[in-house]
Amino acid sequence: MDTLIAINAKNDIPAVYRETPIGLFLEYHNLDRSFESYSQAQLLIGMCMDNRKHMHIPDNFAFIIRTGGANLRYSEFKVSFAIAIGGVSHIALIGHTQCGMVNLAPRKEAFIKGLVERAGWTPAQAEEHFNTFMPMHEIVNAPDFILSEASRLRAKYPKITVAPMLYKVEDNRLYLLKEKSA
Repeated sequence: MDTLIAINAKNDIPAVYRETPIGLFLEYHNLDRSFESYSQAQLLIGMCMDNRKHMHIPDNFAFIIRTGGANLRYSEFKVSFAIAIGGVSHIALIGHTQCGMVNLAPRKEAFIKGLVERAGWTPAQAEEHFNTFMPMHEIVNAPDFILSEASRLRAKYPKITVAPMLYKVEDNRLYLLKEKSA
């Protein structure tokens, strides 16, 4: 993907993020920086609920909100809490490859069947649930969604630094997403 910025050395971190909680996060996860001790969160990580992703960070370093597709639209109070009460001024927004929220429509029947078999729902209940909520949660393209969500969060919280990232499941590494220049 030509939209990705690989972080393989400290100098790969763009200057705007170096020596910030975003830069530290990239160093901890990708560059195996030695852990420091933290008594309060330095940033908020918004990421997908996917079980294949684990961040390599010290204890107490970050608030983490996990939600399908890293979609924070329905978690704004939690974001506001991390900023207002938790004191964070940086957000790492992380999408990932092989995201289950991408292209949900073709999995409608499997979704309905799963709720009927595992949750005890009727087919009608499961179908209504899918039809109601799928449009709010489906991601067409993970990198594009993360870039648009980063832009939305920057508009809502203008003093907060938001870094759009992609986690590649294939290599367990974080990449920054290139943004179009204004």
